[in-house]
Amino acid sequence: MLALLSDYESLRLIWWVLLGVLLIGFALTDGFDLGVGALLPFVGRTDVERRVAIHTVSATWEGNQVWLVLGGGAIFAAWPALYALSFSGFYLAMFLVLFALILRPVAFKYRSKRASAAWRARWDWALFVGGAVPALIFGVAVGNVLQGVPFHFTGDLRPIYGGSLLGLLNPLALLCGLVSLAMLVAHGAAWLAFKAEGPVAERARAIGLKAALATAALFALGGLLVWAGAFGGYRVASPLPGDGPSNPLAKAVVADAGAWLANFWAHPALALVPLLGIAGPLLAALGFRTRHEGLTFLASSLGIACIIATVGLSMFPVILPSSTHPGHALTVFDASSSRATLRNMLIATVIFLPIILAYTAWVYRVLWGKVSDRDITAPGSAAY
Repeated sequence: MLALLSDYESLRLIWWVLLGVLLIGFALTDGFDLGVGALLPFVGRTDVERRVAIHTVSATWEGNQVWLVLGGGAIFAAWPALYALSFSGFYLAMFLVLFALILRPVAFKYRSKRASAAWRARWDWALFVGGAVPALIFGVAVGNVLQGVPFHFTGDLRPIYGGSLLGLLNPLALLCGLVSLAMLVAHGAAWLAFKAEGPVAERARAIGLKAALATAALFALGGLLVWAGAFGGYRVASPLPGDGPSNPLAKAVVADAGAWLANFWAHPALALVPLLGIAGPLLAALGFRTRHEGLTFLASSLGIACIIATVGLSMFPVILPSSTHPGHALTVFDASSSRATLRNMLIATVIFLPIILAYTAWVYRVLWGKVSDRDITAPGSAAY
């Protein structure tokens, strides 16, 4: 263990894996919250039905956002150059995401303050925006990363971003956005089918079936476009010492239309990951059809994890390519923090991440069970 903590290359690889784990954790937990929000106007036709949907996530959505905070914190501390470029280059897109996420707690708290149907309907649509917009924009961001982002470094390693918000909304990026939206809607529907009773669960199954099939089809289409070279690709064309200093300018990277498939050609077993990214949503669709609620949620989770992992595996070791200056791309081995920073963060993670996981598991165990109309209308029930 001590040798591992002193090996710079191993520390960088561990933090690359941990970043993927945190992103998957966010997608699996807060992802179904976003999906429920996006589904709210469509699965609930009465105020009670919409309250049933809200109550399936009302007690846990704040805790689920811990994964987003952890992911952002990990990028900031472990990959400062990635944090600086992505959060400044995608500033307007991130602002839209934050605006939508801020709507969620406001809507949760304010929708019950008045009995007016119009008042509550407006906040329900705010919850829809708070769920659908982040789900779409996160996928759009991934689509742009796959194509390459217009940035470069000055001689003193000052990052310069040359893109715009409209440039981010290109057809290929929007396709990735639709994959993200469809998979989180399906995940939210799987959660509602698992946690809700009555008409809300029935409508969620019907919508979830279509969303799961759309996820598999759109992800497969994206794979075909990667195969055809539509997303481009970038390949490191010079030695990249795993324990070298973090200097994005000390290497050569070239554009290569087949680069995003190179890792799968070199290690054929990795092809199982994108295949499961397609099989997961299809199994979820089968679960919706056969009413196997546990299978549906697990299959949806498997699909999400494998779709996200596919992106990371296809790009490795690149984490943020530059479309204008390919040689300035950020990789796992030249954009990280110092050895000491990665080591100390890993020690803290080994201590505190199991605590977070244990507490989260305990919370879900305490809140186990379905939500029905009777729970909503019972005296003393939470307002929402």
